[in-house]
Amino acid sequence: MVPQRVFAAAVLAFLLLGASCSRPGNAETKPAGDTSSLPIVAVQKACTNTLSRNLTLTAEFEPYQEIDVMAKVAGYVKQINVDIGDRVRRGALLATLEVPEMSNELAKAAAGVERSDAEVKKAQDDVQRAKAAHTIAHLSYQRLSDVSKARPGLVAQEEIDNAQSKDLVTEAQISSAQSSLAAAEQELKVNQAEQARLKTMFNYTIVAAPFTGVITKRYADTGSMIQAGTSSQTQAMPIVRLSQNNLLRLILPVPESAVSGVHIGQHVEVKVPTLHRSFPGKVARYADKVQLSTRTMDTEVDVQNPSLVLIPGMYAEVNLQLAVRNNVLTIPIAAIDNSDNTTRVFRVTSEGVIEAVPVTLGLQTSTNAEVLSGLKNGDMIVVGNRAGLKAGEKVQPAVVSLYDSKATS
Repeated sequence: MVPQRVFAAAVLAFLLLGASCSRPGNAETKPAGDTSSLPIVAVQKACTNTLSRNLTLTAEFEPYQEIDVMAKVAGYVKQINVDIGDRVRRGALLATLEVPEMSNELAKAAAGVERSDAEVKKAQDDVQRAKAAHTIAHLSYQRLSDVSKARPGLVAQEEIDNAQSKDLVTEAQISSAQSSLAAAEQELKVNQAEQARLKTMFNYTIVAAPFTGVITKRYADTGSMIQAGTSSQTQAMPIVRLSQNNLLRLILPVPESAVSGVHIGQHVEVKVPTLHRSFPGKVARYADKVQLSTRTMDTEVDVQNPSLVLIPGMYAEVNLQLAVRNNVLTIPIAAIDNSDNTTRVFRVTSEGVIEAVPVTLGLQTSTNAEVLSGLKNGDMIVVGNRAGLKAGEKVQPAVVSLYDSKATS
């Protein structure tokens, strides 16, 4: 009896255990909306931004203009009034030369003018005398001629002929005196021109500043012999070097690809690393020609320097803004796929499904690109690893923020 009861109890326990394992509440099933098994992709929203494409170039400051001040005439330096670092204004006296022989030439020219002036006056008097003599001779001839006509035979013909001859001679003397007067006047003009030339040359003994600037080098001292700097082939020594530093220029080698983005009057930012400061500049001029050797175009930026804090020779970095797009739809460069010779992006729909969307791009920077067509504001774009992704695949998007709202390059 005992063994049968034990067997019956064991069978009952087995049946109860099987019933408990087959209950629905103990089954391992997943909820219908569970996405934990979907691949996670990084996405970012397409949004409107301001894009600008910039170019940073390095150059060194140069004076707006710089010259070696030469002497027009040869002579000794009698006095020099400036030294290195002096600031001078236009017309300021820089040096005075001493040319003794020029003073003698001026005195000689003045004497020549006085002599010519006296000769002119003498010629004028000769003209007046010739006119007076001609008047008397002409009246005498006219009277004798009238008497001969009124009473023929009363006056001898020889006397009439003599009177007529004197009339013609005195008339010729007037012409001769007038010619002498013209020659004397021309001689006076020649001497006056020579005197003016010598005065002009003498004025060159005073060396003045042709423009406002700074003396950056002094070549001569008091007593130095200065040759006339009238020819580029001579080894004439300058007196000083004058530099206009209140306005500086930067000559930038703009690459051929960026030439179309450079415009006269364009404002730029000029950074000076040694001063840890930035200064405003303006594109003032460009060569309008690309150099064949470097494929660059020389572009000059003017920088105002009224306080002379900038020194010629300092290096500067110029940020040229070549293109700007305001309030345009942009996407990160990392989202663009150029495989299969097609520009496209992977868009994630609201249901989490991937779509391959062809896009047309505009301005591109190092981080962002302008979208002309194919997307709209707010679209979710895959920016992470796109390897293995296919159109129609369902994914789990994770929004990331990789770039600032304003992108520049």
